Amino acid sequence: MAEIKYHWEDMATGQVRDLGTITPTREEIIAFATQFDPQPFHLDDEAAKDSVFGALSASGWHTCAMAMRLMVTNFLHETSSLGSPGLEGIKWLKPVYPGDTLRLQSTVLETKPMGKRPDVGMTRNLWEMFNQHGDKVLHMEGWGMFRRRTPAAIEPS
Repeated sequence: MAEIKYHWEDMATGQVRDLGTITPTREEIIAFATQFDPQPFHLDDEAAKDSVFGALSASGWHTCAMAMRLMVTNFLHETSSLGSPGLEGIKWLKPVYPGDTLRLQSTVLETKPMGKRPDVGMTRNLWEMFNQHGDKVLHMEGWGMFRRRTPAAIEPS
């Protein structure tokens, strides 16, 4: 377990983080799809040629999983993360093909203390993933929960 460097208080609205890159292989795309999204255009080159994608492409869920991997490896491991209550939106904007190099960027859109938990704060984040050509392939917004370095005073009922 890595040392905690960042608590909720360290996250400010407008803060942008570059969270690194990942490059899916053909084998990884097929393996993910075989287990979680077995549609023909994620599994077979010939079937994919006749699809709207024109070639074998990663499942959107695989793209989200790769974004999560980058987020955990390059940021959350160093934080007081307590998980997430959910996402507000996911958009898969362009196909991801084998060999694409994907770069993840996260922007803090909002921060607020959690009302019922004085030791927890929340951040609403925008996750954007771009391919090697600079095309945005993924847009996600959602909330993260983080332990506070200094819990707020408990409000009397």
